[in-house]
Amino acid sequence: MKQKLMSGMRPTGKLHLGHYIGVLSNWVSLQKDYDCFYGVADLHALTTKYDNTEDLQQNIIDVVLDWLSCGIDPKESTIYVQSQIPQVCQLHVLLSMITPQNWVERDPTLKDMAKILKNKSENTSSVSYGLMGYPVLMTTDILIFNAQYVPVGIDQVAHIEITRDIARRFNNLYNTDFFIEPKPLLTHVPMLLGVDGQKMGKSFNNDIKISDDEKTTEEKILKAITDPNRMRKSDCGNVENCQVAFKYYEAFAKDNQELLNQVKEECHSAQIGCRDCKKRLACLINEKFAPIRQKRTELSSNIDELKQIIDEGNKKVQIENQKVLDKVNEIMHMYK
Repeated sequence: MKQKLMSGMRPTGKLHLGHYIGVLSNWVSLQKDYDCFYGVADLHALTTKYDNTEDLQQNIIDVVLDWLSCGIDPKESTIYVQSQIPQVCQLHVLLSMITPQNWVERDPTLKDMAKILKNKSENTSSVSYGLMGYPVLMTTDILIFNAQYVPVGIDQVAHIEITRDIARRFNNLYNTDFFIEPKPLLTHVPMLLGVDGQKMGKSFNNDIKISDDEKTTEEKILKAITDPNRMRKSDCGNVENCQVAFKYYEAFAKDNQELLNQVKEECHSAQIGCRDCKKRLACLINEKFAPIRQKRTELSSNIDELKQIIDEGNKKVQIENQKVLDKVNEIMHMYK
C-alpha cells in the first residue's frame, strides 16, 4: 500500500512558472509513488481575502485547470476543494481546543501574513480570528488524512513543525499513538524569481502565467533583468550576475548542458546581446509549455467534466476523512 501524501494551494488566480518549477512538476512525479491528495485551499484564501471573494470560484477552476494541464492525473491523484470537506472544519475545532495560543502566535507564516495585512491597512482588525487560526487549519488539512508526508521546500520545513507538535500533543493528552507525525518531503528546487528579481507573484505584477500565450510570455521575458554590469551589447557579461534570465535558463534547460554552456560563453564573450538571449529563452519556455497550454485550452472547453473530477474527489476525501474524524471523536470521548 502506498503511503499518503497531502499538499495544497490557495486559489488566488492562475498559476505561474514559479508554481510549476517549485511545486507542480514535483507533484506530478510524486503521484507515481504515493497516494496523493491535492487540495484547493479555499478556506485559507479567506484568511486574507475574506472581503474579496468575487473571483473565488473562478480562481478554484483556474487552479485545477493548471494542475490537470501540467500533468496531475485524477486517476492517480485525488483533487478536492477544502471547503467541501465538512470533516476538515470539525477536526479544526477539536484541534483548536488543544493548541496553546503561543504556538499559533510564533508561526512564521502567520507573522508574515499578519505583517502584510497590517501594512496594507491602518485598521488592526484586518487580522481576523480566522487568520490567527491559520496554523491549526493547516495542521488539520494534513492530520485529517493522517498523512505520512507533506512535500515542501527547504524554507518551509518550519511550517510542518507545528503540525508535528499538535499531533504529538494530541497523542500525549489522550494516551494514544493515533496521529502520525508527518514528515516534510523536501524538494530542492530553487525559488524562481519574478522578472524584476523579486519574489514571483500576481500581486507584484512580475509573474509569467503557465497559461500566458506566446506573445505575452516573450514580452514579459524581455523585461527580465540580466547582468546589471553589462550596459552595452559589446560589454562582456557574467551569468553569475544574471539573477533572473540565466536562472530561467537553468530551470527550463537543466537537461541541456550544451545550451547552458553556449549561453555562458556567448554572454562572457559578448557574442550575443541580452535582448536576443532573452528572445531565445522565451522560445525555449514557449516550446516547453505549448502542449500544456493546448491541454489547458481543451480542458477549458468542458468545465462540466472538470467539476465532475472535483466532485468525485470531494466524495472520496469525505469518506477518507470521516474515518479519521470518527477515531478522533472516539479518542476524545465525544458524544455519539
